[in-house]
Amino acid sequence: MAIRVIRLEGDPVLREVAKPVPEITKNILKLLDDMAETMYDADGVGLAAPQVGISKRVIVMDCGEGLIEMINPVIVSKEGEQIGPEGCLSIPGVTAEVNRANRVVAKGLNRHGEEITVEGEGLLARCIQHEIDHLDGILFTDYVNPLDLMKTKK
Repeated sequence: MAIRVIRLEGDPVLREVAKPVPEITKNILKLLDDMAETMYDADGVGLAAPQVGISKRVIVMDCGEGLIEMINPVIVSKEGEQIGPEGCLSIPGVTAEVNRANRVVAKGLNRHGEEITVEGEGLLARCIQHEIDHLDGILFTDYVNPLDLMKTKK
C-alpha cells in the first residue's frame, strides 16, 4: 500500500467523467488499498479515484462504521433532504453548506466483483453523493452560491 498524492482543485482530472472499470485487476485492488490508506492519512471520510489522478469509477468511504469500497457505483434512489457542511480533500480549507438527499441507496461492485448495495442516511448519504459526484467531474462547490463560496475562502 502507498499514500498517493491528492489532486487539488484546478487539476483537469477532477472535471473528467471517470471511466467504468471493465474488470477487477490487481491494479484496481492496489488502487483500492492505496485510496483507503490515502483517505485515512488525510483524515478524510471519502475519496474517489480521480482525486488521486486515476479516471476510474472507484470510491472508498469510512464515516465511522468501517471501510466501504465501491467499484462502478451508481445511486439507485434518493429520499428527503439535508443541508449541512461539506468539505473536500481536493479543496483544502474550504467548507460550505450543501443541500443533499438525506437517504441514499447505491449499488456497485466490491473488490471481489460481487454486487453490493449500500444504504446511507445523514453523513453516509452525503458522502456517497459527494464521492459519486467526483466520478462525474462534479465538485461540492458546484452546488454553492459563488458569493457564499468567496466568503468561505477568505
